[in-house]
Amino acid sequence: MDHQFQLPGSYKKWTYGLIGAGVIALLYGFIMFHPFAHAGHGENVNSTRFWAVLLQNSVFFLLVVNAAMFFICVTTMAMGGWVVAFRRVSEAISSVVPILGVITFVILMCIVFGGRTDIYHWLDKEAVANDHILNGKKGFLNPIFFSIWSFVTIFLWWFLGKKMRSMSLESDKKGTMDYETGKKWIWDNTVWASLYTVVFTLTVASTIPWLWLMSIDAHWYSTMYSWYTFASTFVSGISLIALYVIFLKNRGQLEYVTEEHLHDLGKFMFAFSIFWTYLWFSQYMLIWYSNQPEETKYFVERIGTATKAGPYKAIFFLNLIINFLAPLLILMKKGTKRNWTMVTFMAVLIIFGHWIDFFQMVMPGTLHGHYSMGFFEFGTAALFVGLIMWGTGRYLSKHSLLAKNHPFLKESMIHHT
Repeated sequence: MDHQFQLPGSYKKWTYGLIGAGVIALLYGFIMFHPFAHAGHGENVNSTRFWAVLLQNSVFFLLVVNAAMFFICVTTMAMGGWVVAFRRVSEAISSVVPILGVITFVILMCIVFGGRTDIYHWLDKEAVANDHILNGKKGFLNPIFFSIWSFVTIFLWWFLGKKMRSMSLESDKKGTMDYETGKKWIWDNTVWASLYTVVFTLTVASTIPWLWLMSIDAHWYSTMYSWYTFASTFVSGISLIALYVIFLKNRGQLEYVTEEHLHDLGKFMFAFSIFWTYLWFSQYMLIWYSNQPEETKYFVERIGTATKAGPYKAIFFLNLIINFLAPLLILMKKGTKRNWTMVTFMAVLIIFGHWIDFFQMVMPGTLHGHYSMGFFEFGTAALFVGLIMWGTGRYLSKHSLLAKNHPFLKESMIHHT
């Protein structure tokens, strides 16, 4: 069987085409939006727009590719053998973490040390000194802590993810493992997967969304925000894995992957779409019900008031339709989750839907009533998609598509859901 992948010409064209379009969009924004103009709160909207779009896309796509490694680690800890047939796909996607991690870190540092108070109001020392809420959060909302914790987080994602990938690739050279060798190898994988999961919990599931996203609206907070962010990026990550699995299957590879595996990926897409909706509703309903001005301000900026609609109202509820109603109605049926074409459509829709979700998480708190979604926004997204395609394709073409000596390979081959 053919376990080597060669990048087809069409894949390369799309990859470099998207990167090219993204570079053009970036140059356009750099020339037209004057990104280094004065960054007063609510001033120079185009300058704010430039950094807000970069922040939205870098954080979203970094968390999406990082979710692929989280998927590997939690299934490793659960002794989930069914994923082995397409494990290399998840590894390939997660290999993009260091690339997007560096880009995201540079963007964050430009925002923080560039004094972009239009993005993070807590960077304004005078405002912090005269605001008891911001003053109470300055222990962690300050440039030093923000920078160090961001660096440590991205480094640990890279280091632990690299260790998981290297152990997987080393198994290709070991040959068939006997019982004791396989048992020790699985144990080592489980230990490293556990370490990664702890780091993931302390970052993605808690602190990082607070720092990178929630602190845009520093007066507001939600105890469900990090889980909401996790659900959004994890279901997008599963959707991206499904897209690559289907792409490779259509090229006659991943021979051991069947509709049983696709069905289980479809279950994840369905389940975490519902989980995301549960968090969306809980966050919105509790704040709406309490009707406290300091909490409802977050939603007023997005959907407006009873007498005046906000500029993001359509996006806010379109987000719910794409990310909840569509998965609920389409992926509920067993047959749909086994249909390659329908899963492809839903995977693309889910990723786009949660990109919109991040758009409405970032833009209202930075642009304050101004709304724009045009060439620069979509072009920047194209750049990050192209980089993911480049990095993932590079990994897939360099290594075997099958972890052929994995002790659970047979279990994956005969998987039945």
